[in-house]
Amino acid sequence: MSPSVLELELAASRARRLVLRMLEAHPAGHVGGALSAIDLVEAIYRTAMRLTVPGLTAPDRDRFLLSAGHKALAQYAVLAETGLIPTEILDSYGRTGSAVPGHPDMHKLPGVEANTGALGHGLAIACGMALGARLSGFGSRVFVVMGDGELPEGSNWEGAAIAAHHRLDHLAVFVDANGLQISGSTREVMGMESISAKFDAFGWATTEVDGNDMASIVRVLDELPLAPGRPSAVIARTVKGRGVPSIEGTVASHYWKPSAAELAAAIEYCEHNTRRLEALVAAS
Repeated sequence: MSPSVLELELAASRARRLVLRMLEAHPAGHVGGALSAIDLVEAIYRTAMRLTVPGLTAPDRDRFLLSAGHKALAQYAVLAETGLIPTEILDSYGRTGSAVPGHPDMHKLPGVEANTGALGHGLAIACGMALGARLSGFGSRVFVVMGDGELPEGSNWEGAAIAAHHRLDHLAVFVDANGLQISGSTREVMGMESISAKFDAFGWATTEVDGNDMASIVRVLDELPLAPGRPSAVIARTVKGRGVPSIEGTVASHYWKPSAAELAAAIEYCEHNTRRLEALVAAS
């Protein structure tokens, strides 16, 4: 049975706490984008993907690619929260030789499909995976989470053209559109709106959702593919740093190095929210 929206909200809150746990191990990281995307990542893993621990290397597995690799804290947290990797691995974050480095490494951690973080590459890699699954006769689906700040990279649009040409309707892209990047707002650095219109012009089926509203995310996941014979692009409007009030919607959250007091306050807020959701789930 699929988890309820409330159960997914609880899972995402627990994953946010795991992000902060990694900051306890190494007190700096690309936190803002990880927190804005974590609702998307949690929902994709828990409701849309066919994936188990023994099946992490199965040829016919569904695949998840985090194109914006600097948001790896989100994927690590969700892999642990869903039980696909041991939670204890997270305590090595930031250390030399860690399986959970600042950017994901497919050679170090099961569940990571590609080394990403050189922005703009995830969609093109996903196209190859989607084509490979079709040629192999698998029913696999491929999910990509990318940031709006990486959209100016030309390789994204080469991938978009390929996906539409080959009618890869088992490929879905979620754009974590939080409106901010390392040096300012995406509008000021390199405006790419309307994102939906651009994907539509390349032949994709598109929609927009509130990417921090779990009910909206689940609804669109249930609707995939958005149109037969067309890849799906979901523009998810999110808040950078969501779940840590002191950094929500700030450029400073992009790479956050909190003081001990700031981290303690963030943990307290997150744990309070988790307890609140646990009570609601228990009462439902």
